[in-house]
Amino acid sequence: MGLITLLDRTLAHHPLSEADAVWLLRQTDPEAIAQIRAAADALRSQLCGETVTYVINRNINFTNICEQHCGFCAFRRDAGDAEAYWLDEAMIIQKAREALQAKATELCLQGGLNPQAKRPGSWAKTSPGSSLDYYLHLIDALKSRFPTLHLHAFSPQEIEFIAREDDLTVDEVLKALRQAGVDSLPGTAAEVLDDAVRRVICPEKITSQTWLNIVSAAHRAGLPTTSTMLCGHVEMPEQQVQHLAQLRRLQADSLDRWGVGITEFILLPYVGEMAPAALRRRVGHDQPRLDEVLKLTAVARLYLGTAIVNHQPSWVKLGLTGAQRALEWGCNDLGGTLMEEHITTSAGAQGGTGLSVPQIQQAIAALGRPWQQRTTLYQRLRDQPQVLLG
Repeated sequence: MGLITLLDRTLAHHPLSEADAVWLLRQTDPEAIAQIRAAADALRSQLCGETVTYVINRNINFTNICEQHCGFCAFRRDAGDAEAYWLDEAMIIQKAREALQAKATELCLQGGLNPQAKRPGSWAKTSPGSSLDYYLHLIDALKSRFPTLHLHAFSPQEIEFIAREDDLTVDEVLKALRQAGVDSLPGTAAEVLDDAVRRVICPEKITSQTWLNIVSAAHRAGLPTTSTMLCGHVEMPEQQVQHLAQLRRLQADSLDRWGVGITEFILLPYVGEMAPAALRRRVGHDQPRLDEVLKLTAVARLYLGTAIVNHQPSWVKLGLTGAQRALEWGCNDLGGTLMEEHITTSAGAQGGTGLSVPQIQQAIAALGRPWQQRTTLYQRLRDQPQVLLG
């Protein structure tokens, strides 16, 4: 089957096979790559229209103390390190208040796996307290004060950490978090869903299957999630496509069984400028290779097809100019304002720690596309798309 025929079939919503997706990723001819880009952009237009969406949110990384040592992470610290921090409740509440004042609709809450984060309470089985009680108290402190903010909180890795620390099941943790006020989960810690890759870049992290199981359990509990892929390090095209294939299967199963699933897909290119040296040497570059990221962006759009319709670039990792280009390679959303981002920035990302709403709107308008604010779950907040003039 020729390239044009394959792309035409994809635009007619015939799912790409894994072999076909790998073949697309291995294309090097500039004309072929241009055709892949055009097809991804056309499919984006079919599924999402021309309007580019964004969310006003604040990112709160509440601690950088972490028990794990991922090869790509420059954010984590040990408890005794000079740069270690653990935000107290008052500081977290103040950050949430500032987010609401900035008209945010979402708080994104993630942190390191801090064994000290425990609190006495109903889940505590020993005197030092439990991890789940700490997280539940944090949620209650935020939700009781800011009930309108959507709480997008705690990765599958954090869920496993809480369950392991407290000898609970994942289902028990998810049920308690949802009842306390968590509205959705970030699909981070996916990295690449291939255990051979994970043994190189994050050997202490949960396995691929555990990540898939926890995301599935979140959907079963009524919690939507996002999905991500950390790309551009040691993984091969076959492993990238395997990752996408597992997401596509998971989404089909979740939507069929529970009617809740993955709301978006985000590519997270590897940034290694300040990351641990061992992986940096193996990868051989410190900043994302934009051409490779854009090709993978396009193939991800084509492969995921109607399964996951919202695609978002990481402006933190690519910079705003790179993220703009991704909007021409299959992405339909520019992400959030974030207000402050520490994890990727610690690794040497050059995109900045936050964007203002005018910056986002101007970046979209520069492409001749309309913009529109959305919620975390992709409900649009204005009746008509807005175009920035002047």
